[in-house]
Order: sequence, then structure tokens, then C-alpha cells
Amino acid sequence: MYDFHDLISPKSVLADVSASTRKGLFAHLGTVAGPLCALDARVVADLLADRERLGSTAFGGGIAIPHIRVETLDRVVAVFLRLARPLDFGAVDDLPVDLVFALFSPVHAGSEHLKALARVSRSLRDAAFRAKLRGAGSSDALYALLSGVEARDAA
Repeated sequence: MYDFHDLISPKSVLADVSASTRKGLFAHLGTVAGPLCALDARVVADLLADRERLGSTAFGGGIAIPHIRVETLDRVVAVFLRLARPLDFGAVDDLPVDLVFALFSPVHAGSEHLKALARVSRSLRDAAFRAKLRGAGSSDALYALLSGVEARDAA
């Protein structure tokens, strides 16, 4: 199983989020991530939009991993959203996105940032794991899946 307890918290994992545009999604991410990054929600949303203009962070299969570097952070943090309705994200496979794992890294976290991106990307390529995320009944169930609680409880 996958364990992202070092990146997420129960407050940063949300199910059935409504967003009809990328701009709306980034605003929601800003609201959740702003306190984690010690930044105003609008600043976070603008940084995410600026990054997205460089190229889509959707990599197919209904997955997007928006990621930015933030001056105010000293470690990588994340927000996971499962969208109520899939959203067009300009993915390479043209599939709309319903699973969003946003990463926020310190400005000087070169390898730490890349390792977090690789961990998230690797986990979300696992079709069985994606199916569990899509089938989870609540934000709490999503957090349990993402934080490895399920695996620790089974041990």
C-alpha cells in the first residue's frame, strides 16, 4: 500500500469537491493549501494557475498533479481532492480529471520535490489504487487509503 502520511493531513484530503473549471479548482486548492503554506488562498491559486500555463499537470487516466514551489515552506506538503464530477484538464489522453494530488514544495527542495512527484505519480499509475480512491465513501476513507492507515491496521 502507499503511505503519504508525511505529506497530507486529514484536513488536506477531501472527497466529492465541486469545481467546474480549473480556475475554480485552483481556488479550492488555495483555500485548503493556503494555511499549510502560510499564504493567502488567492496567492496559492494564482501560483497554481501560473504553473498550469506552462503545461498541463494532468498525465492521463483522470489524474492531475499540480505542483508549485513556495517560499514559505520548509517541507513538501500536499492536498488531495477527489472531484464530484471530472474536469477537463488538457490531459494527454483527453480524459477529464477526477483525482487531484497537489504538491507544494519549498523553493530550494530540488530532489525532495522530484522524489515527492515520483512517489505520487508511481502510486497513481496503479489501477487498483486509483479504483480504491474512486470508490472511497468519504474524506476519512480517502485519508486512510492515502496515509497507509489501512496497511498499518492490518499489520
